Amino acid sequence: MPKVKSYTPSWLSKGSPGHNLFSASIDASRASLSSPYASKTKRKAPNGPKRTIARRGTEIFVANGKEIRLSGERGIISGGITHSVTSLYIIKTPVADEIRQLVISPNENLLAILTSHTVHVCLIPDPSHLSSEDTEPIRPKIWTLGPTTHVTSRSPIVSALWHPLGVNGSCLVTVSKDSIVRLWELSLSDRWSFDSPTLSIDLKRLADGTSLDQDFAASTLATNTGFSPDSFEMEVASACFGSRSSGGWNPFTLWIAMREGDVYALCPLLPSRWAPPPALVASLSVSVVTKVGAIEDDPSVSEREKLLAQQQLAWMGDIDSQEPHLLDGSPGEPPIEVYSRPAKPGSVPRLQGPFELEASLDNEDDIDSELTDILVIGSKIDADDLMFGEDADLELDGSDREGLSLSLICLLSTGGQVKICLDVEGVEAQWLPPKNKSRLGRLLAMSDAPTLLTFQAMDSMNPVEASPDSWPVFSTDIMSRYSFYVTHHAGITYFSLAPWVFRLESEIQGAGGAGSEFRLALGRHFGSLAGCCAISDPDIGYVIISATHYDPVVLIFDSPESEYTPVKEESPVREIEAPPPAQPLYSYEPRPPFQASHIFDQGSQLPMLVERLRTSRHKVVVGQEVRLSPLTLQVLTEAHKILSEETHRLGVAASELFLKCTRMRAEMQDHLAKAAETKAKIDKIVGAGHDSEGTDNERIEARVSRAQARQEQLSRRIDGLRKSVMQHTKRELSTQERAWIDEVKGLDASVLGPASPSSSRPQHRRNGSEAAANKQVKRRLEEVTTLASELLEEAARLQRETSGGSGSGAAGEERNGRSHREHAPTSSQDLRVPSEIRKAKIQTVKNLLAREEAMVAAVSNRLEKLQLNLP
Repeated sequence: MPKVKSYTPSWLSKGSPGHNLFSASIDASRASLSSPYASKTKRKAPNGPKRTIARRGTEIFVANGKEIRLSGERGIISGGITHSVTSLYIIKTPVADEIRQLVISPNENLLAILTSHTVHVCLIPDPSHLSSEDTEPIRPKIWTLGPTTHVTSRSPIVSALWHPLGVNGSCLVTVSKDSIVRLWELSLSDRWSFDSPTLSIDLKRLADGTSLDQDFAASTLATNTGFSPDSFEMEVASACFGSRSSGGWNPFTLWIAMREGDVYALCPLLPSRWAPPPALVASLSVSVVTKVGAIEDDPSVSEREKLLAQQQLAWMGDIDSQEPHLLDGSPGEPPIEVYSRPAKPGSVPRLQGPFELEASLDNEDDIDSELTDILVIGSKIDADDLMFGEDADLELDGSDREGLSLSLICLLSTGGQVKICLDVEGVEAQWLPPKNKSRLGRLLAMSDAPTLLTFQAMDSMNPVEASPDSWPVFSTDIMSRYSFYVTHHAGITYFSLAPWVFRLESEIQGAGGAGSEFRLALGRHFGSLAGCCAISDPDIGYVIISATHYDPVVLIFDSPESEYTPVKEESPVREIEAPPPAQPLYSYEPRPPFQASHIFDQGSQLPMLVERLRTSRHKVVVGQEVRLSPLTLQVLTEAHKILSEETHRLGVAASELFLKCTRMRAEMQDHLAKAAETKAKIDKIVGAGHDSEGTDNERIEARVSRAQARQEQLSRRIDGLRKSVMQHTKRELSTQERAWIDEVKGLDASVLGPASPSSSRPQHRRNGSEAAANKQVKRRLEEVTTLASELLEEAARLQRETSGGSGSGAAGEERNGRSHREHAPTSSQDLRVPSEIRKAKIQTVKNLLAREEAMVAAVSNRLEKLQLNLP
């Protein structure tokens, strides 16, 4: 769980250059809700998602009103150090209404700009063009998507998604409130690709379809906007794809959440040209072939399931038979393989749903049954099974290999309730049967609805904060795919599913809780918060950014050391837990900075009223005395409305400021109490008191000197105790030392004989080979002793003969000398060995002994391991 380090820094508050990125636009500041003239023409703001903050790396895009502001270079934060926004650019857009959503493409070169009814696609300038000092408004190339399709006379747009399998991230999927899905395959060199979609699907028609041959395209004519059961039950709230790196059919599946609580799925939904990740096609091919082989000869499998398996096999066969077209990828990346969408069984999949939510509460409030957003966390890629038997290894990120083998469907309601659902059955590709088997389609419509297992329901706001006009939204986290944020009008809530996801993978029923969450209480209700955006960068840190119409909302977190990892089997070796870090004497609690209400910065509407009177047909009453007349009464009534609303808002803002000052006084008293407590602890440490003399530095130095002297005394005592213990404590012999002692004793007994009856007992326990060896050593010793005595006697005899004889001539002397050299015994001087040879031999013997000791140690360790593994 991330820890909040600080809130919106002071250099983003009013008056600082960084605040210009989030301040209200000029058009918004001119308009006022209190104006009686504006209230007649201004329609009610649409109730829908608000995602007006997007990012490209560390560049922040903020939409406010009809314009977009872009922070260049390092943006609004730089390494936690206070910096102003030095590169602020304004992007001019041709939109005619307030911008509601900003969606960055996967390649980060296109930006989808959504109002309530229109969509525009902007070519984002390259970051290298944003480093100049020119701060004039930028007018990039912007295309209008569907100029005759997405217009104000048609249904509003609820979601715009970049297809995860689009070629170079150029496929945009729009979902309108009237349940129409459109695929736009965009080409920057072909402006006609922005005029009409390549595929459109009317979900209301598709829900009643029975065969593939029917027409499910959306009508190009204006449809009736009156009430109907389908338009009420199939009013779309949001849509979502699984991520590109997910396994199975997740990247092909479009999940649709209806406002009334139903959930549907379209699989496979593909553009005419698509680019899969490296492992996707291979994994699907293996799963489809395995499934067909398992149910082909099974009589218990229904005809509908066999037809579906054959359709999947034909669809995958078309893909396997294609030779993909290769495109150049990003620098350092492999080429992109582009496939064509299979023509059979068809381009329009079957609408799966509505899904039945198992284990869900039936007595839910109406505000918790109305959905506002959906988030899909796809299953992990099982690379081990996919590459089984292959020499090569599939290169995947660690986050793609870890996690849950099931897909998680997260649903968000108007009341802020988050439902975590498990796709236990697994959504697969499905099509309607052909026309000659339409009977199967009618039987399929009457079959049981697919199910999602509701694992947990959690609340992101208190019941008293819930409002029917609220529209909470999901925001993904940058640190883990199993954590996300929920942004609502009362604040931001963090959810983490990582604590139980990895345990659930090994044992479904072993999870103790649904994850961790915390509420980022921001102090006051903002009325409308943009969906937050998470950023993690070595220079920036870990932050999330949201905003109101007037002010930014930034939270700076402590960067986590590591993410959650899968639960591994416990090691038999017990690890010693490190002691907790020492807490500081005084710890502060981060608080969000107080921003005075924007009402204080708004001007009065009375001058505007006077200016309009000067140019109206009632201008005669402006420069004259006040006279009682119906016209004067009308003017005074309108002025009173303006003044009453403005003074009321000023009074509310002033009361809020007064309450904040009162709370700040209590907080200041709390700070002073903590500071006094900290000072008392410091005085106790430095030894300050009534009888203390000298300055603080002198007392501290004296205490440090006493501590050092005591430390030296304790060190000497410890050394003395260690030496005493070493003298009175005998170290136990090792296994090799005991074996060597036994061998020496055995050799001593075999050579010199047993010293006592007790010492001779171990010889009886020896085996036959050792006893024979000992006897042989003793016999050789006796032979050597006998031979030595004989040689000594012979040497003495020869010496007597030599000294007693006369010695006849030189020949006799030479003969006697040669005989003496041949038969003389070997003396100690003749057996003297040079020191170099002796040292070399001794070193060789030591090396052999060390080698034998290493071998014995290795064998002993292996025996101990074998003993530990025995049952």
